[in-house]
Amino acid sequence: MQIGELIKDWPCTMKGSIRVEINRVEDNANHILPGDIFIARKGNKSSGISFIDSALEKGAVAVVVDDEAYFNTSELSVPIIWVPNCLSFIAYASAKMHNFPAEALKVIAVTGTNGKTTVTHFIGQILNNLNNRAMVIGTNGVFIDGEKYYPDMESLTTLQAKNIHFLFSEAIRLDIPYVILEASSIGLEKHRLDYCDIDLGIFLNVTEDHIEDHGSFERYKMSKQILATLAKRNIINSDDSVCRSIGLATKGKRIFFGKGSHVDYFLQTLVDGPSSTTCCIQHKKEKHIVNIPLVGDYQCSNVLAAITCVNQLDFPLVDICNAAQKLLLPEGRFERVENQLGISIIVDYAHTPDAMKMILQTLKKHTTGRLIVVFSCGGNRDRAKRPKMGMIASIYADYIILTTDNARDESPQLINKQIRQGFSSTQSYIERLNRKEAIEHALNYAEVGDTIVLLGKGHEKTQQIGDKQKYFSDKVFVQEMVKQLEKRV
Repeated sequence: MQIGELIKDWPCTMKGSIRVEINRVEDNANHILPGDIFIARKGNKSSGISFIDSALEKGAVAVVVDDEAYFNTSELSVPIIWVPNCLSFIAYASAKMHNFPAEALKVIAVTGTNGKTTVTHFIGQILNNLNNRAMVIGTNGVFIDGEKYYPDMESLTTLQAKNIHFLFSEAIRLDIPYVILEASSIGLEKHRLDYCDIDLGIFLNVTEDHIEDHGSFERYKMSKQILATLAKRNIINSDDSVCRSIGLATKGKRIFFGKGSHVDYFLQTLVDGPSSTTCCIQHKKEKHIVNIPLVGDYQCSNVLAAITCVNQLDFPLVDICNAAQKLLLPEGRFERVENQLGISIIVDYAHTPDAMKMILQTLKKHTTGRLIVVFSCGGNRDRAKRPKMGMIASIYADYIILTTDNARDESPQLINKQIRQGFSSTQSYIERLNRKEAIEHALNYAEVGDTIVLLGKGHEKTQQIGDKQKYFSDKVFVQEMVKQLEKRV
């Protein structure tokens, strides 16, 4: 495509030839290939302008900036284009380079502080169980009909626009009509989902998170609310007050789900068992009894969100409810580690106060012995949530093992000190900074009937300490330890 064709419908100013051919859109100078157009966007720590020379050396044939002063003074050997906002332009250019592929798909975007990964996978599974192909894009990676693809794709909750539109075009090529993706607050704020032609936006919950990234809870909420303006229809969790307020302020079609009154899709829990939940799903005049192979009110809410979504795609509710009885949680979400030691072992990604509270409430309810919690908090992230998570752990846990999460540039000891500010004065705990030693201690401490829950890492296969990443998986390591202990027994 020639530059002139790419920018003809976009507000911009240009110096150079409009007839230069471009192959791809790229905003990372390290990934530039000959024939690419380089978008010199601003990053968190530096500006893409600093990497223009590097991009040109690698073969970039044009440059886009949103710095007017640089544009006015630059004298590059290739065309340079000024646009008002590089982030928004990346989304537009990526969509146009792939011929706006989302328009040929049914795109569902799911937002919420917690539950995005679970709900996107639930929607994909229900569609698969109804003999329809689906692509799921999110925190755990890219999945097609339940199988992981594109393992080299960067690990982000909401991918960069250049990757999203590439995957949309791949969905068309592979004859996949449904794409379900996670919409993070940062992804929405940074325009990654612009020009995605979203059919359904789903709002699960909005609690405090990413406050340091956004500056305030109000700005965090506003970033989530962007999805309501991008989607043609919005599915709202009426049980969450913030989501409900977003829904009430949203123009266009709104569908509400929940356990309260005045909802379009209603769920009533009939039997809350240790490994499954029987509930009644009601929509208009239809009622269906569903046995969900999951526990916890929050998981029932996640299932109801998925059922609502697929029904809004015009599939019969009775078939959806039957398909929902076969749901499986994605990797690292309330994942049980089978063992013959007489203890329950759970691996979960919960890393926010609300997510921690939901899982610990559920486990406490179904634990006959003691509840042993192994966790810490990530470094360079919301510090205000640390004592809150300490308080929640202290309320529900019989024994806490503080360890190290992705500490990044912070001291694990300092992170744990801030967590302990939320402990009760009588809280029983120990600190094992080495995560392997923490898990090993939990297993040796546990007795028959106890529950161990490893929080914060979930599906992750690496641990970042300082600027170094090393391989580490809670699930893999605890499985190895269980095998050793079973041999001893």
